[in-house]
Amino acid sequence: MSAGPIEYRRGNELDLEQVIELYHASTLGARRPADDRARMRDMLAHANLVFSAWDGPLLVGISRTLADFAFVAYLADLAVRESHQRQGIGRELIRLTRHALHPQATLVLLSAPAAVDYYPRVGMSRHPQAFVLKPGDPIV
Repeated sequence: MSAGPIEYRRGNELDLEQVIELYHASTLGARRPADDRARMRDMLAHANLVFSAWDGPLLVGISRTLADFAFVAYLADLAVRESHQRQGIGRELIRLTRHALHPQATLVLLSAPAAVDYYPRVGMSRHPQAFVLKPGDPIV
């Protein structure tokens, strides 16, 4: 539960240990290489649109996006600490992300299985033409 108002910040200059701990505390760590510090550092460094949510000194949420800012943006990660979920933090991180884009840009994401029901509640719709090429899949 939040001790006060949540503060939102833009930028990926974040402490890697805090980010990794947040991923684990949000359950997203189970689907990300959270124990591979080098990959996590690169994921954070190369995302060009990052918002974080803070409850005092505690990192409680993050949105990590890869964007051209004009046509499309891929919201690669949306993580909110389990103790801070259902307070509107994820919704606000999505709102801030969308606001940083051109009004005509599309925001795209691949949902974690546990979050499939969340995204329609914040206004997102399913897209039947999405495709994925997973590591090791051959290009034929």
